[in-house]
Amino acid sequence: MKIRTIALFSFLLASPGFTFAQNKPQNAPTESLDKLAGDFWGWRAKYAPFTGDDVNRIERPGGRRDWSRAAVDNRRRELAEFEARWKKIDASGWPIPQQVDYRLIGSALARVRWELEINPRWQRDPTFYIEQTLTPLVEALTVPAPYDEPRSREILTRLENIPVILQQSEANLEKPPAPFASVAIQTLDGVRDRLHKMAAALRSSTTLKEQELSGAGDRAADAFDHFRAVLQEKLPSLPNETAPGREAYVFFLKNVALLPYSPEELLAMGRQEWNRAVAFETYEKERNRDVPPLKLAENTESWIKDAAAKESSIRQFLDKRGILTVPDWVQHYTLRAMPEYLHALEGFSETDDFTSASRLKENCIRYTDPPSPNLGYFWRATAQDPRPIIVHEGIPGHYFQLCLSWKHEDPIRRHYYDSGANEGIGFYAEEMMLQAGLFDDSPHSREIIYNFMRLRALRVEVDVRLALGEFTLEQAAKYLEEKVPMDPKTARQEAISFSTGPGQAITYQIGKLQIMKFLAEARMQQREKFNLRAFHDFLWKNGNVPIALQRWEYLGAPE
Repeated sequence: MKIRTIALFSFLLASPGFTFAQNKPQNAPTESLDKLAGDFWGWRAKYAPFTGDDVNRIERPGGRRDWSRAAVDNRRRELAEFEARWKKIDASGWPIPQQVDYRLIGSALARVRWELEINPRWQRDPTFYIEQTLTPLVEALTVPAPYDEPRSREILTRLENIPVILQQSEANLEKPPAPFASVAIQTLDGVRDRLHKMAAALRSSTTLKEQELSGAGDRAADAFDHFRAVLQEKLPSLPNETAPGREAYVFFLKNVALLPYSPEELLAMGRQEWNRAVAFETYEKERNRDVPPLKLAENTESWIKDAAAKESSIRQFLDKRGILTVPDWVQHYTLRAMPEYLHALEGFSETDDFTSASRLKENCIRYTDPPSPNLGYFWRATAQDPRPIIVHEGIPGHYFQLCLSWKHEDPIRRHYYDSGANEGIGFYAEEMMLQAGLFDDSPHSREIIYNFMRLRALRVEVDVRLALGEFTLEQAAKYLEEKVPMDPKTARQEAISFSTGPGQAITYQIGKLQIMKFLAEARMQQREKFNLRAFHDFLWKNGNVPIALQRWEYLGAPE
């Protein structure tokens, strides 16, 4: 743990630029912050780690990635330079919106510090290197085929980059926790066959020669086999401790996520919401005991058609009920059959394409396997009624929110900072749409929403207890499996994600609670002048901005 780094950022956040007082606008221009933000985000696009999450994907320049010690040391030096530039800016006299922007850049800098030094997965988590090798490949393949020459070459570059990154990992991973190493070993089981299937299926969709793809795939498979063997050899001597610890976790909450809560407060909030979700689900099940169960979609084609019709009806519902403005330029959230080359690598990243800031004229795509009773927790629910997932992932959820944010007139707010706002909005949208009447025609769909609520509430406890060292990975998976309930595979995947990436799993529930508090305060402040559509339009447009900062700007009062 980097105690000096944590102390440094605590000092930075106590600087005059972080006052919550609403001061008179200053006359001096804010070009220094704009220049810093532009430089930082250009740098971030080159060096940000790839992630299995989809909300925080970013557009990146093509080419190879470097995780050598020398490259990481250079990033540390460059980060220190950005921090120094940021600290020199005195934002205390700026209008609140510009002070919000200043704090956003501070959050982004804190996230890089978190990644490089406070929770350095590049030094302690073998699964990090699976994310830096296979996730980039999956991410490239979620953009619809066929792939022209530049895209084909980028796919090949990412495949050829795998052996180099895995070689660098050996020098970086000195004593990774045994549970993380075990997860990596299990995750890579059968990876050679999966790469072969990917290469064979992909060939006809690219401009690449068969020998290029198969050769690069073989070299990547050899590298993964070696990486796995090294981990297996080290496993008996590795430590068991996975938790980053309280001090590191509190750093994340306060400096990255900008949450005004302690770990204990988060636990209390999660428990209360879990009780509420269980009660409401119980009422709903009792109410619906004589209602015939939902049926799975008959096949992929009917599933896609049903999802398209329901996505359009949701857009109309939002407008007619005065809930949220849906601009005509926003494209559609669609389902599409999973191509074989993507199916071969399924599980290494989210198999969807939210598009991006430069691709706003393209539809969002969620790739799906055929409907089946054996689908995982979320996809089985989607095959019964696609609306809960459309609401969270599509419209009015992530895809819609990201599109609005990517077109924000303030460039600083077009970027991802923390999942608290994004996932909070997606989760908030589920129950908000339920209360607005979207699921009145499907009683069992309301049960799905309440069961999702149980999961998101439990994620808070699992995230906090894993981070503080009060849960092992196995205990967390069993806890989710029994209390949601959910299938063992999904429960383990969730627990692994929370253990290796502390702070993300709380974002759904805590972000939603912050939004509900924000709405209540806005309603009380504005009284009869309060307009739900106007409130939601502000919330969604600024959906990359942590809720505490949105509240400060909208209400003119600190958290």
